[in-house]
Amino acid sequence: MSDSKKILVGEDSSVIINLTKNVLSFENYEMKAAKNGKQVLDQIEKENFDLILMDISMPVMDGIECTRQIRELADTQKANIPIIAISGNIRNLTKEEYKRMGFNDFLQKPLNYDLLLATVKKTLNK
Repeated sequence: MSDSKKILVGEDSSVIINLTKNVLSFENYEMKAAKNGKQVLDQIEKENFDLILMDISMPVMDGIECTRQIRELADTQKANIPIIAISGNIRNLTKEEYKRMGFNDFLQKPLNYDLLLATVKKTLNK
């Protein structure tokens, strides 16, 4: 892969961030992390990303509100960044409900890292 894809992970768990970084680095993806939705928005303002992995339950601003604000950005390239929701899904939302909230896909916690990698590849190759 000549130019690596940049992925932003919005996740408050350092363990999940580190595991995700290790998995994605095998495929030459460049990864940055943000610990809450506000930090995700700050990172997007400064840089362009090809994909966002967004935890639903984060402090300061959750992933649903953060995704809503991203989708409303004036910069259409940034507003249309693919976003994959990551959640323990305590609300029992369906994949379709996540899509209506602006997410492109959904991954259930605990994360299956083979599925994570497959979903990232599928989303980036569309």
